[in-house]
Amino acid sequence: MLDETEDFLEDELTNDPSADEENSGLYEHVNITVDKKQEPLRIDKFLLIFRQNSSRNKISQTCKAGNVIVNGNPVKQNYRVKPGDEISVLLAHPPRANTIIPQDIPINIVYEDNDLIIVDKDPGMVVHPGFGNWDGTLVNALAYHFSKDPNYNSDLDRVGLVHRIDKDTSGLLVIAKTEYALSFLAKQFFDRTTKRLYWAFVWGNVKDDTGTVTGHIGRHPKNRMQMYTYEDGSHGKHAVTHYKVLERFRYMTWIECKLETGRTHQIRAHLKHIGHTLFNDARYEGNIIMRGVNLPKYKQFVQNVFEVLPRHALHAHTLGFIHPTTKKEMYFESPMPKDMQDASERWRKYLDNN
Repeated sequence: MLDETEDFLEDELTNDPSADEENSGLYEHVNITVDKKQEPLRIDKFLLIFRQNSSRNKISQTCKAGNVIVNGNPVKQNYRVKPGDEISVLLAHPPRANTIIPQDIPINIVYEDNDLIIVDKDPGMVVHPGFGNWDGTLVNALAYHFSKDPNYNSDLDRVGLVHRIDKDTSGLLVIAKTEYALSFLAKQFFDRTTKRLYWAFVWGNVKDDTGTVTGHIGRHPKNRMQMYTYEDGSHGKHAVTHYKVLERFRYMTWIECKLETGRTHQIRAHLKHIGHTLFNDARYEGNIIMRGVNLPKYKQFVQNVFEVLPRHALHAHTLGFIHPTTKKEMYFESPMPKDMQDASERWRKYLDNN
């Protein structure tokens, strides 16, 4: 959200090395056991004691979205807490950052209504301001877009990111425009009920047409800029990635990935773990020739493809969720971006001629 860290300068991640990629820093999950001496108190007032940086409206909208659970059941804001109550709260919030400067940056908006906006993000765009990228981000562009809409009257302090993707990953993102929409959508991402598929080009000829990669994702033991797959579960968090082959290019494969979890760099770390690093993924050494023949002609061909596709080959292809107001399912698809399309066409021509 995160899909895919400490000092990960250009990526939209968190300082928590075990956090989920697309959701890190976008919500917090709080569990509270009410003290046995607690006097009966409305839950919205009670939660404000524990989360003083939240507003009464945020707590109210969180309850309305069904994100406040007491003893296993969702409650309304007027519920009175009792001694021994077990409270579970999912609080969504925009990233805490410096003042967001609206900037007139072109973005591809594929859908918008009063509750949310769907953006098809170009590769190379950072999602929100952070260390090393204080402007020129998607959030800056959205702030400008909203400032030009006379009908926009959000109750959010900042742009309501629900999830995020890496700088060099292209594809679909949903942004909430109200506090209620943010809470409602955040719960779907937290519960993994959204429908999302990624397209990836990976090095090598993937053996099986379908498969599953399971392994804990944690910080790499030697390279702190990478995440690593631990098979024994000694580090990191449990992660599961399903994949399906869509097309084979002899030395490269186009696959579709479905995530059961959303750990930091999950797709990138899992695919590297099974010997199929993302094509041209510099951080994971995919920007060198990893498969093929030792011929000058082939080496020059791959370098030409790298120039056409100058980033890791990962695209957030689909996005499906339940709309916060209509409660109807919405589904969006993003076509393959031009750089990945150009790269695949070059591989096809290479195979035809060799």
